[in-house]
Amino acid sequence: MTTPAVFAEPSASSTDLPPVPAGSVGYVTPQFLSFDEPLTLSSGQILPAYSLAVETYGVLNAEHSNAVLVCHALNASHHVAGLEQASPHQEGWWDNMVGPGKALDTDRFFVIGVNNLGSCFGSTGPTTINSATGQPWGAEFPLLTVEDWVRAQVRVADHFGIARFAAVMGGSLGGMQALSWAITCPERVGDCIVVASTARLSAQNIAFNEVARRAILTDPDFCGGDYYSHGVVPSNGLSVARMVGHITYQSDEVMATKFGRAQRTPGPNGEYHYNYDVEFEVESYLRHQGEKFSRYFDANTYLLLTRALDYFDPAREYGGDLARALAPVQARFLLVSFTTDWRFAPEHSRELVQALLKNHREVTYAEIDAPHGHDAFLLGDKRYHAVVQGYYDGIARRLHLGERRRTTGVLAA
Repeated sequence: MTTPAVFAEPSASSTDLPPVPAGSVGYVTPQFLSFDEPLTLSSGQILPAYSLAVETYGVLNAEHSNAVLVCHALNASHHVAGLEQASPHQEGWWDNMVGPGKALDTDRFFVIGVNNLGSCFGSTGPTTINSATGQPWGAEFPLLTVEDWVRAQVRVADHFGIARFAAVMGGSLGGMQALSWAITCPERVGDCIVVASTARLSAQNIAFNEVARRAILTDPDFCGGDYYSHGVVPSNGLSVARMVGHITYQSDEVMATKFGRAQRTPGPNGEYHYNYDVEFEVESYLRHQGEKFSRYFDANTYLLLTRALDYFDPAREYGGDLARALAPVQARFLLVSFTTDWRFAPEHSRELVQALLKNHREVTYAEIDAPHGHDAFLLGDKRYHAVVQGYYDGIARRLHLGERRRTTGVLAA
């Protein structure tokens, strides 16, 4: 059973708020959906009840046919687009993609962002109080898989009366969720858009995740995952974990362009310092990113989500045969990869394309020559956005959602 949530609509009514940028969905506040029906997880564990933080943009049409679910990556959230109503008015992580007249046009589509179960941005997770103990779940929070997220999100769709999504879309870890939706709920997905993602992590990717986890687990302030009761945060471990991850999100070209071998404080004659403090600009950048991350992300959440990344492998029960794993799929597909993404390299997307074609699925594939590495999926490359926009235009035509007025972003009558 679902306990109805009180929804707050996007708003910019307060005169105290800065002006809304052109093309933005405006100021938004999260909605919270509480589910009382127990959720059986892939591990066999049962979560007795849970809540999910949600944001929506646009208007759900009378037929409920124009809904798009956007699934987020590791350290993102339900806040996909617009500006947070609460200070500091943080912009949504995919604001350049979602909004009036943008590639995913909220003048035509009703867009839903859901914070994954187990995350630390409002949904039930390790930081949440376990009603059985009166203490935060911490490291005792049940193990999760990508498939568990889909099961939880199905109830969000049911809450809104959405029997079938026009599209499910995601990048990186979000792309895994979109793919899982198409496999596990084939009749509920019209189109599946998978960006900079993969059907399974490589050994190298799992290795990077393990190094990041070890940094957290060996931090003395981790306290076996019970750092909440000790009033500490394993910030050093979290910082190193983020630094490791951030390196994998960038391409060598971007790192060279941004930093090269520039030193912050070289000696008067260019001599080395030999003190292991921050000396090169790239070191300063990584430490800054790590320290910032440790102030807003939860360590137990990081461990939980990276394990879910590692576990995802829909072909596993088919002896590694991805085509057999994708046999239930009914959706049309758009897959996008980036040439300099060495975390989820283009060959991962090509493998998906081949497996889908073996199942006679309709597939569009774009391989974008962009210098930004894995992070390219978050950025505004015009060719990339044009591909996505064109694909959504096709969805809108099939669903009779109206034509985009390219100059204004307003629908034609």
